[in-house]
Amino acid sequence: MQKPTQILEQIQRIAEEMQSKVGDAIRNSPAQEIEKNVRAMMNQGFQKMDLVTRDEFELQAKVLSKTREKLEALELKVAEMEKHRV
Repeated sequence: MQKPTQILEQIQRIAEEMQSKVGDAIRNSPAQEIEKNVRAMMNQGFQKMDLVTRDEFELQAKVLSKTREKLEALELKVAEMEKHRV
């Protein structure tokens, strides 16, 4: 009869072997290759759509916001100048 520590060591070895084999199977599986191909196809499709990145979008949104602020300030100045002109 085996000692409990020997049984635990065997279980641990079996678990490590299974973990290694599962890891190898995942690394060598076609799923990873399929994901890579799908990503490449999606990137090509997005490039054809002439999309912008999130960073570019956020930068342009800030520029637009500042431009609106300046426009509103200029509109107020023009309104004040017209008011005093009359």
